[in-house]
Amino acid sequence: MKDIHITASAPDGLSRDEIRAALEKALAGRALRRVLVIPPDFTRFHSNAGFIASALWQTLRERGVQVDVLPALGTHVPVSRAQWDAMFAPIPYEAMIVHNWRTDVRRLGEIPADVVSEITGGLWKQPLPVELNARLLDGSYDLIVSPGQVVPHEVIGMANHAKNLFVGVGGSGMINASHMIGAVCGMEKAMGRDHSPVRNLFDWAMDKFVYGRIPVLFALTVTTAPGGAIRTHGLFIGEGRECLEAAIALAQEKNVDYVEKPLRKCVVYLDPSEFTSTWLGNKAIYRTRMAMADGGSLIVLAPGVKRFGEDAEVDSLIRKYGYRGRLHTLEEFEKPENGDLRANMGAAAHLIHGSSDGRFSITYAVKKISRAEVEGVGFLSADYDETASKYDPKALSPGWNVVDGEEIFFIPNPALGLWIDRARLG
Repeated sequence: MKDIHITASAPDGLSRDEIRAALEKALAGRALRRVLVIPPDFTRFHSNAGFIASALWQTLRERGVQVDVLPALGTHVPVSRAQWDAMFAPIPYEAMIVHNWRTDVRRLGEIPADVVSEITGGLWKQPLPVELNARLLDGSYDLIVSPGQVVPHEVIGMANHAKNLFVGVGGSGMINASHMIGAVCGMEKAMGRDHSPVRNLFDWAMDKFVYGRIPVLFALTVTTAPGGAIRTHGLFIGEGRECLEAAIALAQEKNVDYVEKPLRKCVVYLDPSEFTSTWLGNKAIYRTRMAMADGGSLIVLAPGVKRFGEDAEVDSLIRKYGYRGRLHTLEEFEKPENGDLRANMGAAAHLIHGSSDGRFSITYAVKKISRAEVEGVGFLSADYDETASKYDPKALSPGWNVVDGEEIFFIPNPALGLWIDRARLG
């Protein structure tokens, strides 16, 4: 099919009717009996993919099509009923299929070691397994629709497209290795860019194993959410890479914020309905590190954070090894006795991403875990109520503020952007 690319002319973004019309145009002329929709989970609430999934559900079911919904969980916990109702209503909660990244996948093949080495500049020399949820490969679906948001990402550069498949509904081998490759190659070289080592590896796998073999249709959004209200600035629908490239160009305009001077003190708020772990909440670190001043202070207001990892195994690894910098983590990774860390490369990569490498301090202000636990993984700790009384997220405006004579930079949701000190670009 020919790609469908629409961008908003109104400041409030595309209307629901405009989005529905684009989806119906993309579905026109297709003989469909059974469709699989793979939206992101609640951690991407502001993607507007929830509305897209529900619109597809309603439109297709009116035509007598069976529609299955498989959220792209990756390593995240399953969507709760409350989250589901907030994001995907009127699709019934019972319609959700839960992806298990450790058990539900089938291997398509691998990216050969020589290809991996060439793409990573010799920094990774092992073959990379290519795995997908077995449902995508059983031949029972006439169409697989993958909606989601293109936004800066610490591992791949710009999220979505192939990432929604190989990570969202992929297996442990691909998830672990790709995240470690991203960490070893350096997130600053990737974030906000189209081409990165992990993206190029995923592109290779798409060419080899997906295009022309699995009937995937991407529906990519570019959104912002001022005051929490979702604005969809563009919708890019297609079967190949062109829709991704168009979405990236718009996301680089809408979701990358350049600051004119480094941030000496930055306060980031994590909505408790969205961020319940540091695995998710460390976006506050990933997305600001290119703007933070050396010796600066990052304060993370995290009222909903109650654990470190999204599952018990990863939580245990974070507690054991902590967020102690790239070199320290790589040293621990290489020790023969630390087989648990090597078996969970995604966790090792997360530990690297979640540290400032000593450049700036990171303080988590929390309510649901203890000061000792926070400090035990390498962060500074502060009482949430006390900190939020000084840096009130309801009173601060996005961007620069002055609090008690001190200049701070406030970010109400780190998931929706990337902040870069313009001077760092040279």
